[in-house]
Amino acid sequence: MAAFFDVDNTIIRGASSFHLAVGLYRRGFFRKRDLVVFAWQQARYLAFGENRQQIDEVRSRALEIMRGHSVAEVTAIAEDVYDEVLSLRIFPGTRELLDAHLAAGHAVWLVTATPMEIGTLIARRLGTTGALGTLAEHDEGFYTGRLVGDLLHGEAKAAAVRALAQREGYDLARCHAYGDSTNDVAILSTVGHPCAINPDRRLRRHAAEVGWPVREFRSRRRHARQGVNAASLAGLAWVAAVVARSVRRRLRGD
Repeated sequence: MAAFFDVDNTIIRGASSFHLAVGLYRRGFFRKRDLVVFAWQQARYLAFGENRQQIDEVRSRALEIMRGHSVAEVTAIAEDVYDEVLSLRIFPGTRELLDAHLAAGHAVWLVTATPMEIGTLIARRLGTTGALGTLAEHDEGFYTGRLVGDLLHGEAKAAAVRALAQREGYDLARCHAYGDSTNDVAILSTVGHPCAINPDRRLRRHAAEVGWPVREFRSRRRHARQGVNAASLAGLAWVAAVVARSVRRRLRGD
């Protein structure tokens, strides 16, 4: 048996990539203007929803800038930011659910649009079985500027879970899944025991219609404000934040 957890707003409050970007900004890895641009992109997403063309444009530009950046450097930065920021933003209620699955002997997987390096880091720190995430291609330790496949998002998450279940022999009818966004409906529908955690408005409505349980771990004030639901752009945000240092180097001619 296995349990599958989304990351952003399910395990960690807000978008993990945004928290990483803030941590990088505080270390001087990019300018305030870069952070403002990211915040504007996130606000536009929250106000108007997804636009596939916009996602593809941002992704392509970010990956192009990322080319040649060291995987080792990115991983080291992520480790520090997890300790200083992300570890403090884990929902205790979700952590209890996750630990209960582990104590019961279940396999626990994180399934996220965030790049694999970040998903794997969070999974290792939480003691879970592993993670499924967006794959950024790298060659001999440096990013090539391309993705392997596409963002792990929406139906792609469900497809990845089905492939993993077939490989590991999980009976999906007995498995659990947890997510916060309407974009997680696909993965929640794949298992026999779905649960909406800190759901956005559309997922809350869908859960009520189909009879899925809902768990709310946000404070009353945060729940009223609906939190920061940017999971579908998490991978893009992470790429943009991480490569900002290389952009600055290019501008300086280093």
